[in-house]
Amino acid sequence: MDKHYTPNPDLLKEKTILVTGAGDGLGRAAAEAYAAHGATVLLVGRTVFRLEDTYDAIVQAGNPQPYIFPLDFAKADEAAFQGLAGGIAQEIGALDGLLHNAAHLGDLSPIEHYTLKQWETTFQVNVTAEFLLTKHTIPLLRQSSAASMIFTSSGVGKQGHAYWGAYSASKFANEGMAQVLADELEADGIRVNTIDPGIARTVMRAKAFPAENPNNNPEPHTLMGAYLYLMGVDSHGVSGQRIRAWMNAE
Repeated sequence: MDKHYTPNPDLLKEKTILVTGAGDGLGRAAAEAYAAHGATVLLVGRTVFRLEDTYDAIVQAGNPQPYIFPLDFAKADEAAFQGLAGGIAQEIGALDGLLHNAAHLGDLSPIEHYTLKQWETTFQVNVTAEFLLTKHTIPLLRQSSAASMIFTSSGVGKQGHAYWGAYSASKFANEGMAQVLADELEADGIRVNTIDPGIARTVMRAKAFPAENPNNNPEPHTLMGAYLYLMGVDSHGVSGQRIRAWMNAE
């Protein structure tokens, strides 16, 4: 990917893209960027009023009207994901893209101090929910002529560090799942890649580094070049790759 990549304004025209964690941070920035480039965006997340804020921002900008699908990944069972996919099939009919962005940081502590519940909750949101959402939306993605699926990783998903425990392990799982899917879905023409967004001014970053001055960190919208590239036709033939968003930000 060219560091100075500039997407066509109509890059995602008439595309339908699902974004998880779309209520704030990188998920909201991605949803707004996709909509600004012509996509109809499906906003999935836990907190309805935050999804509504994203919805309002997209509509007020004059972009295609999005859909809201509230879902709490920490509590959702397989039937909930089947219902989500069924609702998409009924309301829209197909998917052209899926951005796995929702995540749970959990506790940053030595692994020996984790409770089973803390570990399971992190894996439920970051791994199991992504597996179930992927499983039930693959048939919808197959209906697209050029579908793209993006997993969100982290620096600690490539190199583990002390006290990052369940979050780090879950991000390693995300990267592995993306690699498996890239291989499995190649014949279907579905591209599967991973983005490491790096440092961004988000609520999760503030929780992980409370002593840090957030104003020194880049805003999420400045990292959207990589998200647009991997979701659009300019990344045709690119699959099974890991892209560091901050290395490609202008």
